[in-house]
Amino acid sequence: MRINFELLDLHAFLAVLEHRSFNRAAVQLNLSQPALSRRIKNLEDTIGAALIERSTRHVAPTRIGQTLQPLVQRLLEEFEESIVSISDLKRNLAGRVTIASIPTAAFYFLPRVLQDFRAAYPGIHFRIHDLGANEGLEAVSRGEVEFGINITGAGRADLCFTPLMEDVFVLACRRDHPLAQAARLSWKDLTGYPLIGVSQSSGNRAVLDRALASAEVRLDWVYEVNHLSTSLGFVEAGLGASVLPKLATPQSEHPLIATVPIVDPVVSRTLGIVERQGVRLSPAAARFKETLVQRWGRHGGALDEGPGDAGPKRS
Repeated sequence: MRINFELLDLHAFLAVLEHRSFNRAAVQLNLSQPALSRRIKNLEDTIGAALIERSTRHVAPTRIGQTLQPLVQRLLEEFEESIVSISDLKRNLAGRVTIASIPTAAFYFLPRVLQDFRAAYPGIHFRIHDLGANEGLEAVSRGEVEFGINITGAGRADLCFTPLMEDVFVLACRRDHPLAQAARLSWKDLTGYPLIGVSQSSGNRAVLDRALASAEVRLDWVYEVNHLSTSLGFVEAGLGASVLPKLATPQSEHPLIATVPIVDPVVSRTLGIVERQGVRLSPAAARFKETLVQRWGRHGGALDEGPGDAGPKRS
């Protein structure tokens, strides 16, 4: 398809959807309404589909327009910020990085990396979409974000997956639980205890189910929740113990919750960077990706103090 539109056509498209009005959009862009309409028509002709439904009382995106809107928004942001970053050589790098991250990584690990990165590159700003594994993959695939931090994606032809680290599954339980004082546990040690697990639609649950099936272990999932943080709340309330990734457990000594390594076998999820195949990252995103790889590499590829450490400390 021949690309035959101008940047102002894209700005016109976004302005109409933002204001839900051709008149207000024309005022914002300092255009006449006929000129604005020509901009929209030129873009629609290039795309080959209607993007905006309009009547005397109604202005709204079509289904294609709704899909295109976040892509155009990010395209313009990246273009404008790339121009700024090229001209701002003194500050080395500038721009906005938009990523999708699974909530545990966004909550427990990213803040430390972001703080150090922003100290080195204050001109770079971030937009973080904390999404579940499947939603994060789709955001990357649709181009709504530059890349994702996820536990899956290696099997998709449209995406590439760069492993960063292994996050082992551990038992989280109250300190008065019968298993809390163990130095380590096998999966069979958990049989007979009421457990709190994430729902079967979760990527974490899929990792666990495959491993337990191979080990021929059946556990009693009395409660199933959608979010790992909810499972910790249930643990605090004394409803049972939870099996969850170490990254999701308390970052420092917790007054109520203890974590115990589970071995025989050790089960882990692989966290990594998910990108679209064949798409080059912006300079700011490429530098942040490089920082993530270097920072996570300091863990030796695994977030694990070893099977003999039952404490909740972090390396």
